[in-house]
Amino acid sequence: DEDGEFAQRCNTAMVSLEKVLSEKEQADAVSKALWHRGQSDEVQLKKLLEDHHRWTGSKRARALLDNWQEARTKFVKVFPNEYKRALGDMAATSDTTSSAPAKAKKTAVKP
Repeated sequence: DEDGEFAQRCNTAMVSLEKVLSEKEQADAVSKALWHRGQSDEVQLKKLLEDHHRWTGSKRARALLDNWQEARTKFVKVFPNEYKRALGDMAATSDTTSSAPAKAKKTAVKP
């Protein structure tokens, strides 16, 4: 989003727009349950650019990678609202099921 106007051109009825945080910022601010495939957005985005450069020789991808700290700030994460909700639901279900056996162990009577 080099001109900073993506939000004005995007229909946000079904998506939210977020900054692509550094891996550390995301670890500090966002529950890992909301990370796609358990990886930070920065790691995934950088890998996509590296793969694109490797397979196409893209000069633009190389320029972005060479100036990664600044380039990252120009990207916008488009996060579908339903996907975000589903990730949260899965995390809540996982927390519930993983804590249930632990509670059962605590209350079990040993013979």
